[in-house]
Amino acid sequence: MSDPVPLKTDHPGQVASATLPAPGRSRRLSDRGLAVAFTSPALLLLLAMSVFPLLWALYLSFTDYSATRGGPAHFIGFGNYTAILTSAQVHQRALTTLIYVFGAVGLQTVLGFTIAYLISRRTHGRGLLTTLFLVPMMLSPVVVGLFWRFMLDAQFGVVNSMLGSVGLGQVEWLTRQRTALISLIVVDTWQWTPFIMLIALAGLSAVPKYLYEAASIDRASEWFRFRTITLPLVWPLLLIAVLFRAIEAFRLFDLVYILTSGGPGVSTETLSFHVYKVAFLGFNTGTASAYGILMVLVVIVLTQLYLRYLNKLKEG
Repeated sequence: MSDPVPLKTDHPGQVASATLPAPGRSRRLSDRGLAVAFTSPALLLLLAMSVFPLLWALYLSFTDYSATRGGPAHFIGFGNYTAILTSAQVHQRALTTLIYVFGAVGLQTVLGFTIAYLISRRTHGRGLLTTLFLVPMMLSPVVVGLFWRFMLDAQFGVVNSMLGSVGLGQVEWLTRQRTALISLIVVDTWQWTPFIMLIALAGLSAVPKYLYEAASIDRASEWFRFRTITLPLVWPLLLIAVLFRAIEAFRLFDLVYILTSGGPGVSTETLSFHVYKVAFLGFNTGTASAYGILMVLVVIVLTQLYLRYLNKLKEG
């Protein structure tokens, strides 16, 4: 940083008490002001679109506000939170959501890593195979839901037609409690396994080749190389992909809305879909806001625990 430039006076040997800022400092201040001017609209838009709705939902969660009742909202404290946490219906939806998250994310992780490992071992056609596997991920969830709703139709679906051609009976995939949740897991796995595969493929490509060469010189088996080289180096990156997918699966709404609408009964009604029903069908805005705040807190807590585990894994 350059020194301040003293002001010149008419009498030699005298220096004025006031000083002018150095040219470099003025330029930095001007650049900072310009940066603030350019970033302020984006920051204001971010506050308006994310922070303000979150704070407004937090306020409404402590009231009995309803979008259709009109009039001022009445403060009821933690009444909404108490009703939610003690509700047997909420416990059932939470259990359904957990089953879905563990089933879908676990299946996607196993399939995605397996496909990535097999592709990484190929020398020809790797780019074409990767592109083909990425196609489901590029589709909109609504399009995927409509596509699989016709595929899984009990009377005219392609899946039941294929089962009938090999002598098996028709299955009511989306209208039976035993198969509806499984169908949701299968559809979500079909669409988002490429995401896990892409992250795992990036991790596999980053493994140093000299480790495999050293293992080959020592005549290590394929299983030994996979267990001691491949999996430990790819595992942290794979866990990050699992975290992203777990958060997305926890907030699942679109596939449930398109495929089953929470049915049959409430067997596929996840927490997100239940919040939709409370807010837009029951118009209990205060209760729905409390649901949303609780779900945000659950995601934050689980993410922090997950990140601590990743940091310990990296330090170890």
